[in-house]
Amino acid sequence: MVVDDRVRRAPSLVEVVAARVREDITSGIYAIGDKLPTERDLSEKYGVSRPIVREAIGTLKRDGLVATRQGLGAFVIETKEIAFRLAGIDLTDALDIRNVIELLMAVESAATALAAERRSAEQLAAIERQLHSIQKAFDDGRAGIEEDLAFHREIVDASGNPHFREMSDFLESHVRNFIRKARASSLRNALLADVQREHVAIFKAIAEGSPQEARRAAEEHLRGAANRLALLLSAGPAARRV
Repeated sequence: MVVDDRVRRAPSLVEVVAARVREDITSGIYAIGDKLPTERDLSEKYGVSRPIVREAIGTLKRDGLVATRQGLGAFVIETKEIAFRLAGIDLTDALDIRNVIELLMAVESAATALAAERRSAEQLAAIERQLHSIQKAFDDGRAGIEEDLAFHREIVDASGNPHFREMSDFLESHVRNFIRKARASSLRNALLADVQREHVAIFKAIAEGSPQEARRAAEEHLRGAANRLALLLSAGPAARRV
C-alpha cells in the first residue's frame, strides 16, 4: 500500500485573486504603466472583500509586478515573472530578519555612500525636507511611515544609480515596511528619538560629502532597526499594543 503523505492545502482567497491578476498582467491584458482597477472594482469583480484585494496586490508588489502610488492606486511595472524573490521569509523569525536585513544593509549602505559622493544641492535639500517631515510626524504623535519611506527614497535616488532604487523598492516591500509597521504599533518617545538620531547622522554624512561616514551611519541605522524589532517581537503581542 502506497501512503501519500503530501499535504494538500486549498489556495487562500488572497492567492486566488493574486493569481488572477498576475495572469492578466503576464498575458498582456495590462501593459507596463497601466493602472490596475481600484480595490473596489476588483473586490466586486472577484466577489471578495477589499482587504483580500489589498493583500493580493501586496503579493504582486513583492513579486515585482506592480507598484503602488499613494492616492493613485496600483500600476504595472513589470509584465514578466522575475526570478529573484525572497521566498519563505518569516519576519517573526530572528534568523530570517537578520539575513534579510544584512541584504538590505548592503544595498542601502552602498547607495547612501554614493549619495554622499554624488548628491546635488537640490537633492540634499530634498533629503533634508523629508528629515524635517519625519520629525514633524513624530512631534504629532505619528509613526512617520510615509515620511520615512520618502527620506530613504530621496537618498537612494541621490546615488545616481536607478538599479539601487529598483532593488531598494523590492526589499522595501519585504523588510522596511514591516519594520515601520512594527514601529507604528509601539510608539514610544525614546524609540522614536533613536530613529531620528540615526536619520540625522545619515543626513549629516551626506551633507558633508563623506561616503565612509554615510555608509557607517546607514549600517548603524539598520542595525538599530533590527534591534528594535527584535525587542518588540520578543515582548509579545501585549507590548505591541502599547
